[in-house]
Amino acid sequence: MKVVFKTCLILSFLLLITGIVLWFSGSHDALRPLAIVTIVCFALGIKEVEALKNYQYTAWIMTAVLLGMLYPESFKSWGGVNLRDKTLILIIIQFVMFGMGTHIKVKDFAGIGSTGKGVLVGLFCHFSVMPLMGFLLTRIFHFDPEIAAGIILIGSCSSGLASNVMVYLAKGNLVLSVVVTAMATLAAPFLTPLLMKLLAGTLIQVAFVGMMMEIIKIVLIPIGAALLYDYLKNANTFVVNKSRIIALVLLFIMIGIFLLIKNGAVEGALKESLEIVGFVFGAYVMGVLYHGATSFEPRLDTWMPYISMMGIIYFTTVTTAAGRDNLLKVGGLLFVVSVIHNASGYFFGYWLARLFGMSKTDARTIAFEVGLQNGGMASGLAGTMGKLGTVGLPAAVFSPWMNISGSILANFWRKRAVDQ
Repeated sequence: MKVVFKTCLILSFLLLITGIVLWFSGSHDALRPLAIVTIVCFALGIKEVEALKNYQYTAWIMTAVLLGMLYPESFKSWGGVNLRDKTLILIIIQFVMFGMGTHIKVKDFAGIGSTGKGVLVGLFCHFSVMPLMGFLLTRIFHFDPEIAAGIILIGSCSSGLASNVMVYLAKGNLVLSVVVTAMATLAAPFLTPLLMKLLAGTLIQVAFVGMMMEIIKIVLIPIGAALLYDYLKNANTFVVNKSRIIALVLLFIMIGIFLLIKNGAVEGALKESLEIVGFVFGAYVMGVLYHGATSFEPRLDTWMPYISMMGIIYFTTVTTAAGRDNLLKVGGLLFVVSVIHNASGYFFGYWLARLFGMSKTDARTIAFEVGLQNGGMASGLAGTMGKLGTVGLPAAVFSPWMNISGSILANFWRKRAVDQ
């Protein structure tokens, strides 16, 4: 495989040179497919370059952006399936979050006792610095209301597992990072809608309870399923068998709830309550089914990060395609805003942590927890709103840059040991 990857890298540079020649010769017809093949070869090839291999995921995100920009019509529907359908988006984002959740362990929450101060500082900084900075940037740079709301939205989301990866690479406090990420995720259903209501309520209509329910479906339900799976991995046979019987019973109840809702037998608050109950039962069933599946195919755990990555690439491509016209107008400015927003998170996260008396290692950890947002969550929420091309657009621009800057900062700090 190494030979294949190296060949792809060499081929990407040859194709790049070919593209430049075609551009200057005026032969523009072949440039679009050539650009796609070039960046795909590059994304495959950098795996074998030591200095660049940490950027492979970012390269695939850039590929998704390029696909959406060059072939927007191809990512509206496939085989009659609307790629921007709210239900489809919800299912895919749940798989993404479940895949991420399989790397969160029940025992991670035991770290709260030893990292209590750091967790409080991290949560305070994350849910104050980033949404307020997003709000400030929308006042300095004049975007359309829905795009401005998207900037505030990504600032109001929890941190994602990317922060844990960056902290690991930077040799930071990984226990603190994991706990802050977990607690920020649990706090998101309340704090994200609250911040959106306060800061973006004049830009778009924000239904507090509705958004809270969506975040519970998008984030807490799939992560709950993943935590159940982690629990069952260490459980005895009796508990596992009992869980399977419970899952079977819950599956029949879910079918009943689905039929009630589909036939219009329930409406209003009762319908919403039954939907949440159905999703909670679904999480239990999913956790049990996945545990059973890993018994037959243990490699599933190693595949899940790639499944999550494919889901995020899907969101990035569809979002870019939906917002192509807006991106052509404000893409450059959005990128500038993403750099400022992201850098502010690192800067204030680090120095506020130091101000609260935390060590340099812990302050570096908090910097990543504050500066890196959960772009998948932002995209998923925008999708469920039916506003992928506007509210979801900042997430498509911010996410690639966060991965690039996070990798650069992590490698910089990794080479520089700290004195406590």
